Amino acid sequence: MAKGPRYRVPYRRRREGKTNYRKRLKLLLSETPRLVVRITNRRVITQVIDYSPDGDRILISADSKELEKFGWKGDLNNTPACYLTGLLIGKKAVDAGIDYAILDIGLKTPSKGARVFAVLKGAVDAGLNVPHSEDILPDDARIRGEHVAEYYKLKPEMFSEYEKRGLKPSELPNHVDEVKSKILG
Repeated sequence: MAKGPRYRVPYRRRREGKTNYRKRLKLLLSETPRLVVRITNRRVITQVIDYSPDGDRILISADSKELEKFGWKGDLNNTPACYLTGLLIGKKAVDAGIDYAILDIGLKTPSKGARVFAVLKGAVDAGLNVPHSEDILPDDARIRGEHVAEYYKLKPEMFSEYEKRGLKPSELPNHVDEVKSKILG
């Protein structure tokens, strides 16, 4: 371990691996609201946050748990749920008069077609203007859950939770379209 007068202890949140302060500073210097996306083991949390010297202000938030109000029966953190949560936050933002934001994915490594970018696609489809490249977004088949329906054909025993909630995974693409129309309706 380094010792001596030149050693500087990193900030606590950096040591814990929670905040990249260089990336955060660049986002804050843009002086635009941030679309913050966090995906946990059980759900998706999205917020539109504005910087304030006293502390960040949350302008709008949406959680994948809110999808149940629209009749969602699928998982709360898979790609279709991420897209629908993005659609929900985008609609809330546009209704609140927020038309532009930048994406903040935190410490997630950006990879093409990731769930974080499914949230981005949902927000953009709802009318929120977020700068992005079209090639990082997941394709429509993944967003509709067609990959889940295909996997169900191979291993139906792995989808007992879906069936307990009253949804056959083979019907997931139609269910996504149904919930999407309810959110936008």
